[in-house]
Amino acid sequence: MRVIGLMSGTSYDAVDAAAADLTEEGDALLLTPLGMVSEPYSEELRTALAAALPPAPTTMAHVCRLDTRIGQAFATVATRADRELCDGRADLVVSHGQTVYHWVEQGRVHGTLQIGSPSWIAEATGRPVVSDLRTRDVAAGGQGAPLVSIVDVMWLRGRPGVPAALNLGGIANLTVARTDGDPVAFDTGPANALVDAAVHALTGGRLAYDRDGELAARGTVDSALLHHLLREPYYAKPAPKTTGKELFHWPYLRAALTGREHLPLEDVVATVTRLTARTVADAVRAAGASEVIASGGGTLNPTLMSMLRTELRGVPLRTSDDLGMPSAAKEAYAFAVLGYLTAHGLAGTVPACTGARRPSVLGSITPGGRGLRLPEPATTAPLRLRMATV
Repeated sequence: MRVIGLMSGTSYDAVDAAAADLTEEGDALLLTPLGMVSEPYSEELRTALAAALPPAPTTMAHVCRLDTRIGQAFATVATRADRELCDGRADLVVSHGQTVYHWVEQGRVHGTLQIGSPSWIAEATGRPVVSDLRTRDVAAGGQGAPLVSIVDVMWLRGRPGVPAALNLGGIANLTVARTDGDPVAFDTGPANALVDAAVHALTGGRLAYDRDGELAARGTVDSALLHHLLREPYYAKPAPKTTGKELFHWPYLRAALTGREHLPLEDVVATVTRLTARTVADAVRAAGASEVIASGGGTLNPTLMSMLRTELRGVPLRTSDDLGMPSAAKEAYAFAVLGYLTAHGLAGTVPACTGARRPSVLGSITPGGRGLRLPEPATTAPLRLRMATV
């Protein structure tokens, strides 16, 4: 099956589309990567989205407009991916959508909302679309995140020791695969969320992020601010747990900077970058991981990666590229796999990772231009994910 996975993360800067041929070989699912295309949100759309995200107030009219415009943006990228990567022969599109709210109270997730109507994608491409993947896990008592954990568990199965997959997006999430027990997965805290927030706010919107970690590299970590931020109760909560920009946003950081307004931009960015490295490393050590395989936009920040190596204290850190999984496209490929499982009637969650009562077949399916034609339901689920050499 030829599948396109669509992803826009908590940094909400662009829509990524990764295409893959997925075939079963014995107990393994073989993923042959066909490439990735990416298109940034327009500045107007990104500004409108930022204005509607918590803790900002919004209206249903604004949400409706965003749902349509983000759906159209996803449709544009999906159409391009089908044309450029799949020769117009994609079988399925899988859309994560844009997360705008994750409803968490007292450690329990009550709901989650990803917008970007799949009907626009189905209409533009003519392909069936799997979307709204997180809600079913939440309905089954889970966190709805990290959904990529089942893909990580399949991908890491058979590696020696206790490997951990780390994604550094707006939020950092970790999946730890154990040979002597259930896997564990959870959000460790912010990855780029507070870095981006600080850069954008303290430059008056002139800059959106710390390109190549240059600001952090010029700064000095403020130990008092770092100590204050590390007191955040989320870090001490047990897994499974999830968080997002509902917690880690500019007003949160601005409150922590009260009385420290004199700090230079570079020092603030260096401090929140160190916060990411420290909280990730603390989570890795607590989980007993023997190696960390990182992916996501944060891997392109050499200052963050250097800090993370220091904080890991000898635990090897590599990127998913070293294992044949393109780092920039890993989440999009993961959602392609989740859509493949859904299309074959297979569960896409690991309850030990999300905290759900049971595994669930994920998502809703929007028919394509020729109606809905799904494969025969599979009788067994693949246990491993193997990357084809291309």
